[in-house]
Amino acid sequence: MKKIFIFLVSLYTVVSWAQTGVIKGRVTDKQSEVPLAGVAVALVGFESLSAVTDDNGQYQIANVPLGRQTLNASYLGYMSSNVPNIDVNAGKEVIVNLSLTENFNQLNEVVVKAEVSKAKAINKMAAVSTRQFTVEEVNRYAGGRSDVARLVSNFAGVSAANDSRNDIVVRGNSPAGMLWRIEGVPVPSPNHFATLGTTGSPVSALNPNLLANSDFLTSAFPAEYGNAISGVFDLNFRKGNTEKYEYQVGAGAYPGAEAMAEGPLGKKGGSFVVAGRYGIAGYLGGAGTGAAIPNYNDVSFNVDFGQSSWGTFTVYGIGGYSNIEFLGKDADSGDLFSFKDANQKVRSSFGVLGLSHKLFFNQKTFVKTNVSVSGSGNRYDEERIYNVDMPNEVTIPFTANNNTERRATVSSYINSKINRKLTLKSGFLVEYFDIDFSLKDRDRQPDANGDGYPDQNTIYNTVGNYTVWQPYAQTQYRVTEQLTLNAGLHGQYFSISKQLVLEPRTSLSYALNAKSSLNLGYGIHHQNVPAPILFQNENINGNLVQTNRDLDLVRSQHFVMGYDLKLADKWRMKFEAYYQLIDKAAVERFASSYSSLTEGADFGYSTDKTSLVSKGKGHNQGIEFTLEKFFSKGYHALLTASVFESKYKGSDGIERNSPFNNQYVINALGGKEFKIGKRKKNTLSFDGKLTTSGGRFYTPVDLAASQAAGYEIKQNNLAYSRQYDAYFRLDLRTGFKFNSSKKKQSHLIYLELQNVTDNDNIFINRYNRVTNQVNRIDQIGFFPDFGYKFQF
Repeated sequence: MKKIFIFLVSLYTVVSWAQTGVIKGRVTDKQSEVPLAGVAVALVGFESLSAVTDDNGQYQIANVPLGRQTLNASYLGYMSSNVPNIDVNAGKEVIVNLSLTENFNQLNEVVVKAEVSKAKAINKMAAVSTRQFTVEEVNRYAGGRSDVARLVSNFAGVSAANDSRNDIVVRGNSPAGMLWRIEGVPVPSPNHFATLGTTGSPVSALNPNLLANSDFLTSAFPAEYGNAISGVFDLNFRKGNTEKYEYQVGAGAYPGAEAMAEGPLGKKGGSFVVAGRYGIAGYLGGAGTGAAIPNYNDVSFNVDFGQSSWGTFTVYGIGGYSNIEFLGKDADSGDLFSFKDANQKVRSSFGVLGLSHKLFFNQKTFVKTNVSVSGSGNRYDEERIYNVDMPNEVTIPFTANNNTERRATVSSYINSKINRKLTLKSGFLVEYFDIDFSLKDRDRQPDANGDGYPDQNTIYNTVGNYTVWQPYAQTQYRVTEQLTLNAGLHGQYFSISKQLVLEPRTSLSYALNAKSSLNLGYGIHHQNVPAPILFQNENINGNLVQTNRDLDLVRSQHFVMGYDLKLADKWRMKFEAYYQLIDKAAVERFASSYSSLTEGADFGYSTDKTSLVSKGKGHNQGIEFTLEKFFSKGYHALLTASVFESKYKGSDGIERNSPFNNQYVINALGGKEFKIGKRKKNTLSFDGKLTTSGGRFYTPVDLAASQAAGYEIKQNNLAYSRQYDAYFRLDLRTGFKFNSSKKKQSHLIYLELQNVTDNDNIFINRYNRVTNQVNRIDQIGFFPDFGYKFQF
């Protein structure tokens, strides 16, 4: 550590001179997305550094001083726009795309100003419960592990199930209620070590270096989003540099070893960007997997072929593979996932390949079409060791789980700006799923053949296909300069149950004055029951029958009210209250505490839930507070607080806490940058994050019954009646950024101390088959993370 510190000090002392940077991009109309020619773009504080957009809306400003800059774009008849906090460095040109909103009234000389804010969505029809995030935030916030899913857990209303996974719990909902989209297309869980029906895992397969600014929605989302009841991650890939080749290499504990290249393609303004990573966290002991080493790697790309008479074509993709092997002989009592009496092999894969086409019919209307194929697979094989370390020790096959899902997706919509007040958007989405699911397991099975071991029975074995159709239409109408109405209708048809539903969505935004606004939202949302539940087999008279196939779509109604206030320059405060009513969840026919609403935050689902009925209910309600200081004057701050309640009812009619009812979550983040060097073009940064939340509710283990059975049996009559201790974690991060004085190069070195206080946050209380006792397992303790990036 001492040698590293001396190296860092020496490096930033030597590098004291810096060259300038470049800012370039494209300016479009926010509603029609048509490029705007003649827009004046200037650097605030350096007005002589300016440019005017060409016929394609493109601009470029050279000789930009290094460091944080603010950009202003102005155009007659449109609201002027400021974009703050643009981080300019020597190693890479900065691409900043802007969209301007046409004035409500046609004004000739009056200039109306608006500042681009992360509080507002990229999606122009998302007015409530939406937060835009940037790649810079992913890399800057402490404790983020270069994972966009962990980034959004800092936002109000969002929490993580635990440190070992990046599941996203939105307002007390199961993570299974999330929708992931890449370039407007739904995709399988974009994570390493992901399993069927889940939306999270220990490690993300999304490379933040390829992401553009994107939206995260938590309630009452617009009509274009479907088959989700908790939240939407709407991700966009960025385009590469259209004029120069640029590269990046680096290494870090969690993102692993990484490399990226981008540059121009063809003579029509095309570009490419491609990046790959190889994980190294397991070798450093930061994966929580003991002696087992997780192997994971991924590659992502985006190729834009430029503008032609046929429109714009883009090919994009992402792929990842991961595996790990847990051996019982290497297991430790504190390991999160391994056991002394089991050998486990895990393999997973994920991939998306898509083609996007965008064609403008005129200055008001365009159509965008996406065709993609995607797939995910996971395999889990377990051997169970009986009579461990005894002369009669025996090892037998216990679990064989192999799931493969492939899907072909077609999405198309037409967007038309009728006038400066009215915009229409309508389209459809069709997903065709091809599935091959199989699970053979001895867990909780009888010993019918009398060999002394549970029988390995088929839990599900499904080969087939199904289709989800989703047409929609939505509109935005600016009623007055202060009042904007968004309204739409979403339809969903699920071919397995042959169910068709219609879902109205609406939101209203009213500007009380120049500094505050009131927002209201309502929406009905449906989602099919997760596949591992839907396709379970039940043995009826010797025949395996899928008795859950006819379950209804789970229905959710969202009610939201928010108040947004600009306290001062770069300071924003927001309150949001919500109520969510859920029904038609899957529950058992007989009186029990089970509900499908409690599933989805682990690697697997219940394997004994058959003949379910769609009569379960639940509700989530809460109040959220956000106080944010956007980055300016060298520092930023974010405080979020959520107080909420998450309840559900099984078939026994008893209202219980859901396993996601933490009751409160508080996040406090902040950071400060110092300019260093003779010309103050290099930076030294310090960031911190403090998180605390109520403990998760859990079902206590019936120790006597578990000891008699040889496997864990819970007291289901007391489902989710006990609560773990509160969660607390403090992360600190420091970084040095150096800009070369002679070459187009920049260096970033950072050190992050995660869980600085080494707090013992509980992971789970579980029955240990070897010790015959209930043991406490804690989450990852103190862990130092570090990394280096070189851009050139």
